[in-house]
Amino acid sequence: MSDTEPTTSDASTSTLARQLEDLDRVVYRFRQNPMSVIGLGIILAFILIAIFAPWIAPYPSDAGYAGEPAVHYDQKFEPPSAEHLFGTDQAGRDVFSRVLFGTQLSLKIGAVVLAAAVSIGVPIGLAAGYFGGRIGMVLMRITDVFLSVPPLVLALSVSVALEPSLTNAMLAIGAVWWPWYARLTYGEVLSVKKETYVEASRGVGASSVRTIFRDILPNVLAPITVKMSLDMGYAILVASALGFLGLGAQPPTPEWGTMVSQGRDYLPAQWWYSTFPGLAIFLIVLGFNFLGDGLRDMFDVEVQ
Repeated sequence: MSDTEPTTSDASTSTLARQLEDLDRVVYRFRQNPMSVIGLGIILAFILIAIFAPWIAPYPSDAGYAGEPAVHYDQKFEPPSAEHLFGTDQAGRDVFSRVLFGTQLSLKIGAVVLAAAVSIGVPIGLAAGYFGGRIGMVLMRITDVFLSVPPLVLALSVSVALEPSLTNAMLAIGAVWWPWYARLTYGEVLSVKKETYVEASRGVGASSVRTIFRDILPNVLAPITVKMSLDMGYAILVASALGFLGLGAQPPTPEWGTMVSQGRDYLPAQWWYSTFPGLAIFLIVLGFNFLGDGLRDMFDVEVQ
């Protein structure tokens, strides 16, 4: 072997160096947007709160997870103080503790909704974009039917048809969210499947399933990831809207939208009852929007 001939080890080192350089470039793009860093900080804070809520909450029994929540009618509607940071509600329950536990529910709702939407929408978009023809036309026409109805209106219709509950609210939102992922994936596949490496995969006799999941899917994940980060906040917002209308989580579940709905009856005197859950909704949606914008700049993709 010639002394100047590159070895396998040298090639692996060069590949690793390029990957690290690409990673540094991606991270640099993300850090260039201060709002994205703020968004990441907000989301990490909410995740930590959700994980450690049972230990952070000063009155965990007030959340209602261990059967019926404790009631303290002698402490009802106490304003924010050192003992009750966010005050108390009409049953004397600590609003701060309930908001903390509501973080777990909100993140769970967003995760379940997006998992359902991606599980349905992405395979439909992959199949429609790759196979095209009659299959693609039928799948996209079905998708267009769902896209023609505003998501909140369709989610309300499904929720009304089902018994109001947290589970049914997640099912309703997930059932109306998948068309956006089908449409996005379809458009990305149409552009990717013309690439040389996809044609080469077909040329060597690779199966359609292998080509789709090994050659196409990895190259369309960036816009899907960005959309998921943006949609997480919207899914939480829609779930809160259903809870506010009485079609989502039911009392005494500490869900933010339900708490805002209950607290509106006592405005403006007991302002803290609705204000703090509302602020939690605002912050988590804002955080995911900032994070999504940062990921969009980082991956340099456009998402509708």
